[in-house]
Amino acid sequence: MVVDFHLGGCRSLKEKRQRLKGMRERFGKAPNVAVCESGYQDVHQRAQWAFVATAASGDVAERSLSEILQNIETSVDAQLIGVEQETLLP
Repeated sequence: MVVDFHLGGCRSLKEKRQRLKGMRERFGKAPNVAVCESGYQDVHQRAQWAFVATAASGDVAERSLSEILQNIETSVDAQLIGVEQETLLP
């Protein structure tokens, strides 16, 4: 899942990092989830984060990503402007 954010009024990369602080620690704690900042690293008012969930079934992985998205919507100090999700099955 790739999530795009708009950080309105953000004036520096330091402020951007502060507003998105803890994303990796908060969502990457689950043993089946990997998290990284995947785009717009040098842009003040945009951010993109990628989340990869692995599981024995697609339903379990999708549930993990759905929970992450719900948490993002209520806890991140940024406007969610896009979400792309892809499921890869063996």
